[in-house]
Amino acid sequence: MRGDVSILDELRGEIGEFKRNIRTIKNYKTNTISIVGTDGGNNNLRFDPFIVHVIRVVDSRGNLYYMDVLTPTTPIDELENKIQNRDDALKKMMDFLGVSTLTQLSPMIKKRKPGEPISPSWIQVYRELVEWATLFSLVRDYDYGSDTLIVFDGLLRSKVFDKDLFNKLKNGIEQTIKEKEIKNRCKIYVVGVAKHSKVLDRYNLIMCIDDIMKTKYPCYGRVPRSMEEKAYIWSEYARDDSTSGNITEVNKFVAGKMFLVKFGDAPHDPIWPVDILLSQEKDADKILGYLLDDAILGFPIPWYPLSLQQAHENSALVNFDMDIIQDQILDSIRDSLGDKSERFNAFLLADRDVAARRYGKGL
Repeated sequence: MRGDVSILDELRGEIGEFKRNIRTIKNYKTNTISIVGTDGGNNNLRFDPFIVHVIRVVDSRGNLYYMDVLTPTTPIDELENKIQNRDDALKKMMDFLGVSTLTQLSPMIKKRKPGEPISPSWIQVYRELVEWATLFSLVRDYDYGSDTLIVFDGLLRSKVFDKDLFNKLKNGIEQTIKEKEIKNRCKIYVVGVAKHSKVLDRYNLIMCIDDIMKTKYPCYGRVPRSMEEKAYIWSEYARDDSTSGNITEVNKFVAGKMFLVKFGDAPHDPIWPVDILLSQEKDADKILGYLLDDAILGFPIPWYPLSLQQAHENSALVNFDMDIIQDQILDSIRDSLGDKSERFNAFLLADRDVAARRYGKGL
């Protein structure tokens, strides 16, 4: 430990520019919408032999924008045909990007050859694509009567899109915002909020030791690209449109400028990584002021945007929603078994956890 203490001095040098530019956040009020997609952790089915994934995107007001039900063995061809026959957010995003198949949209979604092992990881990629499609739809397909802040669950960067498609999507979002500002005389702001970041993990200790952002008021700091490049294994995940020098490859994965933000007014309140859309970096004071107003009422997570917490709560499949889905799964299995469905009913009634009797637990 004594030998490696010099690493802290290196971190101090890396964080110097960030430390010198900590600013106060002022509170501003505006219309705020957050969107969240249901993930695997939200599915708590009691009986699920086929690993059913319910993909849905819900906002902080309870509005449902997208819903699909998949299993790891769902044929990609079948899913693509279903998408082409719908007029939803994903189909519109694919049309805008000039692709007609999921395999063209993302290299992480591949058609499985006979005999190949089944991997459920492509479903998480599909969920992320649907979330980006919903964000694009909120910007492009809806009109707002006043300035509106759209809060994305996670940072505004992605590596699931093929080639330069994500950059094309970013440009489409930014161009649409400009057009809507002229048309409706109000502005749409886009931010991404995450609970964790490699950047924060790397510099958290030195920020605590040196009292960086340990203020008695809400504050934020712009994260230099040099800090991001030190934290990320892949430097392209820290590259924006302004990157120059000897690097000739264009920005393909980053749509946001990162800030570290403390919404609380106590020195040890949590710090969150926040991405602001690249073209809106100059409006950081106002945007983070809008986000502060949302975070003040954060519950049950203190000083975390309330709209995001409400969207998470709305997206979770629990209680009555989960009961309905569970019943539909069981009915579908019965239908597929035909005259053997009675054996399935007997299987469900059997006490399969005999060991639980030790603790006085029933079925």
